[in-house]
Amino acid sequence: MDNTETLVVIGTGHAGVELAFAARQQGWAGAIVLLGEESHLPYHRPPLSKAFLCGTVDAASLALRQDTAFEKSDIALRLGCRVRAIDRAAHEVVLDDGTALAYTKLALCTGGRARALDVPGMEGGPPSNLHSLRTQTDALAIAGLVREGARVVIVGAGYVGLEVAASARKLGATVTVLESQARVLARVTGATLSAFYESVHREAGVDLRTNASVQAIERDASGAATAVLCGDGTRLPADVVIVGIGMLANTALAEAAGLRVEGGIVVDEHAVTSDPDIFSAGDCTVHDSALYGRRVRLESVPNALEQARAAAGWLCDKPRPNHAVPWFWSDQYDLKLQMTGLADGHDACVVRGSLVERSFCAFYLRAGRVIAVDAVNRPADFMLAKKAVAAGACADPQALADTSIALKDLLALASPSLG
Repeated sequence: MDNTETLVVIGTGHAGVELAFAARQQGWAGAIVLLGEESHLPYHRPPLSKAFLCGTVDAASLALRQDTAFEKSDIALRLGCRVRAIDRAAHEVVLDDGTALAYTKLALCTGGRARALDVPGMEGGPPSNLHSLRTQTDALAIAGLVREGARVVIVGAGYVGLEVAASARKLGATVTVLESQARVLARVTGATLSAFYESVHREAGVDLRTNASVQAIERDASGAATAVLCGDGTRLPADVVIVGIGMLANTALAEAAGLRVEGGIVVDEHAVTSDPDIFSAGDCTVHDSALYGRRVRLESVPNALEQARAAAGWLCDKPRPNHAVPWFWSDQYDLKLQMTGLADGHDACVVRGSLVERSFCAFYLRAGRVIAVDAVNRPADFMLAKKAVAAGACADPQALADTSIALKDLLALASPSLG
């Protein structure tokens, strides 16, 4: 491979770092330049709402790679560096300081940003004690406010909102969670799991309110938030407000450059965009899923890593198309939730195990086929479930619920490739 070529990677999250290192490992001989807007060494993001927020791990332990690893792999890491534009004709990216950086191949791993709360009281910028959680800086700010006795109001009951709620309770805060939909985790899972996690949080002392809207943020003379005003007229005093109402893909650079963008940067199974010299991976992308027969955007570390590896393989003439089954995880209290597949469109849900004992799997079926599984404190079952979803296994609901039948045997009968 030509050692005069340059691969420029924009974004230092999981996708960007994995793509840079995978490209080098797969044989990219040219220069690799990794550009990141944050000043921190690239870091793991999942612990931000959990162990890092609780203070059980420090910033140093979050590093995706040590700085020496970048040097050893001859990857030029440039932090605090923002890209202003992409000039596809010139094969250059233009930086904020006006300088241009030439590329042979370019990778956009720009991730996403937190969706902002748009209600009265947010004019002129958010209060100093109102935060979303996307970055290490966000987590540090939240950690400085969440303490014993603090009144924490969380807007949104998705993964982030519930993980922060669990962490805040561990720290002794008084926690209220407001969810506009009828159940928690409504966008990502079925009603059975939603009801289970609602009961878990309420038992832990969280004041969890569904069908609850935010009407306004009340602020004092200094501009700090003092209360959240709800649509039903309730006033919730707050020392800190945390907003977790979803993510918006960072597609502005791609759109301005004329790349195909449809709710995310459109990529194929090799993470190639509509420009054959430009790749994209991670939360900013959408792709057509052969497994589900539709376009999906996946906000998950596993997807970011798989797309990054697919991009590296294509770059280095060692194709490894991304056909991975989606999977996710969430740690709340002493519960490890592992989810595989996409549950929307299911026509049956079968619970295997015990909700009371907090150890079970929820199997989501469509026309008898396993399309998704949520596993709570069942890591071994989860590994089998991933294979079942990938194989399109069919299962009898009654047998699936019968724990006297080994799950491995049951799924092997449903799909011989699992045996």
